[in-house]
Amino acid sequence: MSKIFTVEPNEFIKSLAEELKSVKEIQPPEWSKFCKTGVHKERCPIEADWWHVRAAAVLRSIFRLGPIGTEKLRTKYGGRKDRGNKPEHQRKGSGSVIRKILQQLEAAKLVKQEAVGVHKGRVVTKEGKTLLNKVADIKPVKAESKNDSVQNVSDDKEKKAPEVKEVPKEEVKTDKPVEAPKEEAKLEEKKEEPKAEKSAEEVKE
Repeated sequence: MSKIFTVEPNEFIKSLAEELKSVKEIQPPEWSKFCKTGVHKERCPIEADWWHVRAAAVLRSIFRLGPIGTEKLRTKYGGRKDRGNKPEHQRKGSGSVIRKILQQLEAAKLVKQEAVGVHKGRVVTKEGKTLLNKVADIKPVKAESKNDSVQNVSDDKEKKAPEVKEVPKEEVKTDKPVEAPKEEAKLEEKKEEPKAEKSAEEVKE
């Protein structure tokens, strides 16, 4: 398994774009400041270095899906076009942008045209794979399993939960009067009964 698949894609593409800026063959043309990346877009890209970011994304896609041609890359980088009250429709990305980027990558000897069986298109060269692996070593990503994430969440909950201290029974104070046991109350009643009888006999005499 290649190192490229162990790296987070967005971070990998940003790092690869920085590396491609130093390649003299890969430079944005003058019309890239005013063009859109597809008919489904309303405005041109805001980022100043969007050309190198798109070139890095195309190079990574060629490594994953190659051999691949312009039309499949146009479909990949297309999107939904807003048609007002009508339903949205899928539209392909700009073919001129992708073709120009493929030509520049080919001039930099990062990709080449090759046929594998029925499929024809661009594939990544040895120089391109070396560059991709170099960037993958710069941006490693720690892969965490779902079980680890669940354990981390449970550990956080245990840490946040307040500690409950047990109060000893002797220290518990209550304002309620302590009730005498029922057996002691019955004995007191039996002792008082003979006294009441004696007093009645004395009255008769």
